[in-house]
Amino acid sequence: AVVSDLVVFKGPDGKLDGWGEKGRRAWAKFRKIVAELEVGQTVQFSYRLPRSPRHHRFFFARLAELFSRQEKFEDVERLLGWIKVGAGWADLLPGRDGVPCAIPRSIAWHQLDEQGFIEFTRAMNDFLWTPYAQAVLWPHLDEARRYEQIDSWFQGAA
Repeated sequence: AVVSDLVVFKGPDGKLDGWGEKGRRAWAKFRKIVAELEVGQTVQFSYRLPRSPRHHRFFFARLAELFSRQEKFEDVERLLGWIKVGAGWADLLPGRDGVPCAIPRSIAWHQLDEQGFIEFTRAMNDFLWTPYAQAVLWPHLDEARRYEQIDSWFQGAA
């Protein structure tokens, strides 16, 4: 099994090609393998959608805005960690006493493709709409005012 990283792009002529000299060679090799497949033969490959820089910037700007509005967390990284756990973006591992402990997963640029980032963002949004999440972020407000806070934050994204 040959494992190779290949970045493909569409050129000005509308055709796909490999990125850089090494990429062009890898793309040509991949096309040759596919073209020479015999009936019934298979080839397996994985692909990764590149992360959208625009979506990435938008997400972190929105996170910073939420941080400035909330009352619970003194550090934006703690807020993000809590959101990840609440959104289910965490792994349960045994803690020091054997009790399961939620460890937030990474959303780092190089570890999560765009589709994964979209899925995380949706899970985060679902979590933030819960009365529990709103009560943590704005403990002194009543339920109606908490809802207004999160609704206002979401409206700002529109």
